[in-house]
Amino acid sequence: MKKILLFWIVLSTCFFYSQQAEIPFIESRSIPLNYYADAYGTGYDLKTRLKEIIKQGHVPIGYKGLWNLYKSMSAFGDQWYENDGTVLDIYSEIPNGVDPYNYRFGVDQCGNYTKEGDCYNREHLIPQSVFYKKNPMLSDAFHIWPTDGKVNAMRSDYPFGRVANSKWVSKNGSQLGSNANSGYSKGYNGVVFEPIDEFKGDIARAFFYFATRYEDEISSWSFDMFNRTKNQVFTDTFRNILLTWHVMDPVSDREIAMNEAIYSKQKNRNPYIDHPEWVEMVWGNNLKVESFEYQPRDFLQIYPTLSSGTVYIKSNDYKSAIKKVMVFSLNGILLQTIVNSYNSDLLTITIQKSGSYIIKVMGNDFEVNRKVIIPKK
Repeated sequence: MKKILLFWIVLSTCFFYSQQAEIPFIESRSIPLNYYADAYGTGYDLKTRLKEIIKQGHVPIGYKGLWNLYKSMSAFGDQWYENDGTVLDIYSEIPNGVDPYNYRFGVDQCGNYTKEGDCYNREHLIPQSVFYKKNPMLSDAFHIWPTDGKVNAMRSDYPFGRVANSKWVSKNGSQLGSNANSGYSKGYNGVVFEPIDEFKGDIARAFFYFATRYEDEISSWSFDMFNRTKNQVFTDTFRNILLTWHVMDPVSDREIAMNEAIYSKQKNRNPYIDHPEWVEMVWGNNLKVESFEYQPRDFLQIYPTLSSGTVYIKSNDYKSAIKKVMVFSLNGILLQTIVNSYNSDLLTITIQKSGSYIIKVMGNDFEVNRKVIIPKK
């Protein structure tokens, strides 16, 4: 079996609409030398090898230690939207808009709450009740993020899914309601919680981490998203949901920063942030379903999405300048990065090979993902 490269560093040529300048770009991952030396193979064998890697050296920081982690690491603050250093809460952040409330680290910890905006607490993406509040799951920072206390409570122990009929909506548009039992979410009709598109991939990769790190214990835990096996871990429905979210929302700078911050304290990493292509290698893909859904961004145009190889990206709002564009393959490999150093409102990218791609457009207060298809000539 061929060993997978230890480092995944992609040099990208940057194309500007007006200048056509070429600027090399290297991702800001800092994967320790030989960390993934034993990560080879495919399928669930690869997952088991990854489990051994990320289990070894894992130093639990304790449930109370999460507060200090959030406060001491800028990766948990808002560096990507308002850029004001307040708590970045996936349940209250409004990309390209004004957040309904903001929290200061340490000052606004829960506490009691009765409504949104009262305080922030620690959200277990995989509910504590699933693993009986046992360690190290209880304090594993890769699936526990600071979020609004009220929204956290409304999400409760419900699975993540695709809401068809909302019975409650948070101020940033996260929803609670019955699962849309169709398309990529077909097969489950219970109540689910759906975050905004901006953070769906982040959540999916946290779940893939959890399924890998706790492979040996997870088959004994009951949760609607799990099928009680150590291999696939997820039911077919939730596997398809997570795979779709992973593809439609590729790895972001926020995730890379969080990965480095958690590694500095917890001493292990999320391999699916370092190597997002491993998700497909372990769980396959769900690319036959063409039901991707995206948040509308009227100020931003990405066209044509069925292209001969040239794609234009235009911002119609001077307040929402394009900062960077990233082109990913559908298995999560970063192929190209365009850094908008000259603040152009119109960028062009050239994709040579036919296929399907995800284009991630990032600004100081937004992140937009679109699928683009280059047909065979």
